[in-house]
Amino acid sequence: MSETPTTPNYQSGFGNTFDSEAVAGALPQGQFNPQRPPLGLYAEQFSTTAFTAPRADNRRTWFYRIRPSVTQGDFRPLDHSRLLTAPLADKPPPNVLRWSPFAIPDRAQDFVDGLVTLAANGNAQTQHGIGIHMYLANRSMQQRVFYSADGELLLVPQHGGLRLRTECGVLHAAPGEIAVVPRGMRFAVELLDDTARGYVCENYGHPLVLPERGPIGANGLANERDFLAPVAAYEDSDAPWQIVAKFCGGLHVADIDHCPLDVVAWTGNSVPYKYDLARFNTMGSISFDHPDPSIFTVLTSPSATPGTANVDFVIFPPRWLVAEGTFRPPWFHRNVMSEFMGLIHGQYDAKEAGFEPGGASLHNCFSPHGPEAAVVEKAEASDLAPQKLDHTLAFMFESRYVIAPTRWALESAARQAGYIDCWDGLQRRFDATQAAN
Repeated sequence: MSETPTTPNYQSGFGNTFDSEAVAGALPQGQFNPQRPPLGLYAEQFSTTAFTAPRADNRRTWFYRIRPSVTQGDFRPLDHSRLLTAPLADKPPPNVLRWSPFAIPDRAQDFVDGLVTLAANGNAQTQHGIGIHMYLANRSMQQRVFYSADGELLLVPQHGGLRLRTECGVLHAAPGEIAVVPRGMRFAVELLDDTARGYVCENYGHPLVLPERGPIGANGLANERDFLAPVAAYEDSDAPWQIVAKFCGGLHVADIDHCPLDVVAWTGNSVPYKYDLARFNTMGSISFDHPDPSIFTVLTSPSATPGTANVDFVIFPPRWLVAEGTFRPPWFHRNVMSEFMGLIHGQYDAKEAGFEPGGASLHNCFSPHGPEAAVVEKAEASDLAPQKLDHTLAFMFESRYVIAPTRWALESAARQAGYIDCWDGLQRRFDATQAAN
């Protein structure tokens, strides 16, 4: 039996075609599918785009594994009433919504058990939109793996580190980092701390890519070299395991008589990866006003409409504010795009109270939102000296589609019924007598 390493190794780059082997000579040379692959392994192609997708968009990886994936039992339904998939039956309200941090239950639950859906949009079966989940876990997955056939998974840890054992190898992801697992890839989640809480964006649409920089030029935002993919690390075990699949919105489980993480070598570009958000090169105004929050986009899933994303993953990291003559916090706005926000640590500059790490807010399209009354008063009285926003990290899943909260989220004890009250202090200030003659 071969165990995965305690400390993982990585190779850098985004969208690269990587070669990786855990045993020398396991990776075939010259062709992907030789008549007899090396070392008695089986060749298996893992495709997360259509075979005929353009070369620049095509994603596939060849696995060389101890047993092919088909050597498993039939799936049977697995009940999980809190994990849902779009389209949702209930129509969403236009209200602004906010939740306090979601508590991790005392009962034993791993990553899969602890998944709960907060919101979703689009339709997983027609491959557009997203699902938004929280994971609330207090134990590692034990001899079972998980995969989603419905979407690519973007994991945003908020509390507690994760060790992801995937078919391509091992990734560690701590709060302040993200990890992305391709649609359909099997993985197991171990906790590096006693408990773990975080956010998940299940992307039903185009796989996440780096946004174009446009007039920013060749540098800035997220750089390809800072994304890390694992190296091959296989597990050779004949112990019984389970495979949990999310398929067409339901969970299913199948028995298997060996560990399915038995890929000894692989080559391709459909791989899991991680990224340290501290490496994001933030852009901003150095004169007056400030740019739209899209300037903070780390990853994007484009839609058929250019410039209008299926989902953008946007962060609000530590940064300097230096704009002159400007209201510096996020301004009041109504958007065509819908925004789900989470807070990893610290304080968000538009909300000084109520928006806490591990909590969330939802501002759907054309629902007005912006800084609370106390923030407005403070910002308008500021002397506008250069200011460092530090010890903060918030993020946003922004989508062109309306984000519908689940009934569980609407009825959760964590929902803040009085969220709208944070704007009560915004009074009428108009005085026509101050107009210029």
